[in-house]
Amino acid sequence: MTYRLRLAHLYPDVMNIYGDRGNVIALRYRCEQRGIELEVDEIDVGDGFNPDDYDLVLIGGGQDREQRRIADDLVAKGPALKAAIDDGLPALAVCGGFQLFGHRYVDHEGGIIPGIGVFDLETRHPGPRADRCIGDVVLATDFGDLVGFENHGGRTYLAAGQAPLGHLKRGFGNNAEDGMEGARTKNAFGTYLHGSLLPKNPALADELIRLALQRRYGPDATLASLDDTTERAAHTAATTVARNRSRSAG
Repeated sequence: MTYRLRLAHLYPDVMNIYGDRGNVIALRYRCEQRGIELEVDEIDVGDGFNPDDYDLVLIGGGQDREQRRIADDLVAKGPALKAAIDDGLPALAVCGGFQLFGHRYVDHEGGIIPGIGVFDLETRHPGPRADRCIGDVVLATDFGDLVGFENHGGRTYLAAGQAPLGHLKRGFGNNAEDGMEGARTKNAFGTYLHGSLLPKNPALADELIRLALQRRYGPDATLASLDDTTERAAHTAATTVARNRSRSAG
């Protein structure tokens, strides 16, 4: 049986800071190595978008300016997208995309950029004099340790009952206070981790593919194993760099 998946990449030209497009490349590669056909559609501002036509959704990061450029369009698409995610559609939202998958982002001047409420959280910028959260990250998750790079000024606070993506071993995470990083709701994952994230975290990449396959083809859809020698080496190198940092989140 030939598996076919369709991925919606939201705002790829605007929300692509620190090479987040590499997440799509990693998913395409890991699908191709298994004979899975992956069609990628780039969805820009003003484009029609029916999330029921897709098996995966990705959105990358962007600075405040880029978030403002897409916010109204994302809010318009939000109800249908949120309904699909509530129905199990897998999604990955990185950095600025993660923030806009929450309820709102309050910038350093108090201006509000609305989100779509996939995750029960709010992001607030502590002001222009506050330090940014910058550096390498290691966090413990259900998929093993994830590694990546964070660079964000906003501080994200999860509501009570909102699950994080993981708990920090190194790094600042959502807000440099509570030891949590990212968020997870059903099959949607939010995170501040760049790098790109998926090339050196193949377990998470495969989890997204598995969830997409099983949603479309049923619970018997499985993934063949791959030779992840290169991916494991990248993961190990990133972990070593992070552990050599002076700051430990514990």
